[in-house]
Amino acid sequence: MQPTIETRAEQPYVSIRTQATLAEWGRVNALIGEVYGWITERDIAPAGALFYRYHSVTDDVLDVEVGVPLAAAVAGDDTVVAGSKPAGQYAVLLHRGHPDRIRETFAALDEWSAATGVGFDVTDGVWAGRFESYLSDPAEVPDPADWRTEVAYRVRD
Repeated sequence: MQPTIETRAEQPYVSIRTQATLAEWGRVNALIGEVYGWITERDIAPAGALFYRYHSVTDDVLDVEVGVPLAAAVAGDDTVVAGSKPAGQYAVLLHRGHPDRIRETFAALDEWSAATGVGFDVTDGVWAGRFESYLSDPAEVPDPADWRTEVAYRVRD
């Protein structure tokens, strides 16, 4: 598996940010319905795939946002916040299969980075842009073994 380098524009989104361990991941997944419910109530259409944005991982605790890209920026509230995916170059790799195996794709990106010397945009353990976008709709592709998930890491300038 070899990643591609893509230049991406800034992308507005709304999300809910939380911290959780892998054992608590069901609580993170439960935020999907809350974010989609929020945009549905406001008659806002998604402009891309649901994503997780990882900010940091410390002591097995993940600081993560569950988000949905939008065509234009909107105001958030006390629960759902407005943000944006930063513009820049991203190393992108497609994960095929169950999300429980996505660490294989993370490892492939790390190995590629080590082999090529292309560094990711991380400062003091905080990622400027680390995204996991779920390209498959479970209503259309019910078997997680057949899902496609894009993993994109912002490359250091």
